[in-house]
Amino acid sequence: MRKILRQSFRWAVIISMVTAILSMIFNSVSASFLGGLSWQGGLLVVLMIILVGVFFDMLGIAATAAREPPFHAMASRKVPGAQHAIGILRKADQFANFCNDVIGDISGIISGAAGFAVVGTLVLTLDLSGSRWWLETLAVGAISALTVGGKALGKTFSIQYSNEIIFRLGQVFYILEERFHIRLFSVKTRKKRKRKRGVFRAPRTD
Repeated sequence: MRKILRQSFRWAVIISMVTAILSMIFNSVSASFLGGLSWQGGLLVVLMIILVGVFFDMLGIAATAAREPPFHAMASRKVPGAQHAIGILRKADQFANFCNDVIGDISGIISGAAGFAVVGTLVLTLDLSGSRWWLETLAVGAISALTVGGKALGKTFSIQYSNEIIFRLGQVFYILEERFHIRLFSVKTRKKRKRKRGVFRAPRTD
């Protein structure tokens, strides 16, 4: 029990720091992109941010819905990516936490802020200062609808094809490890001890 709590607390601290760093990076990058774009270009950036959130939400759901046994048969046949898929599933809680909570929540926050920036650019470009309030309200509603609707579709797809999604992701991690030597997941194989035949220990005598 204490070991589980210790590991959970350590993961919570690490993922909180990672979230803070990534949110600052993504916010700076999106702000720099939006600064020199028209409102049409800013709208495309907002849609891309929403798609990123939906995509990572699908990966997190697939990791929790997929099953490990089929990948053991594939790993025994040395299928590239199968071993990495097993690594993902054995850390499905952490992987889903990163995809759904970290990337998903950051995307939601940044898409909302980017939406307000797009509305500001639109108001200045078309001189719609009197309509700013309802444009911002419309932008918030549209972003929320696209995010929730996209995740609803993504959940259905990721649950239905969870094993296929995790296998493809395992192949991506396999390529990263083989070509670029970037290891994200490692699976420890459990080796059973084999008792040597014909070896007997003499009884202890006090």
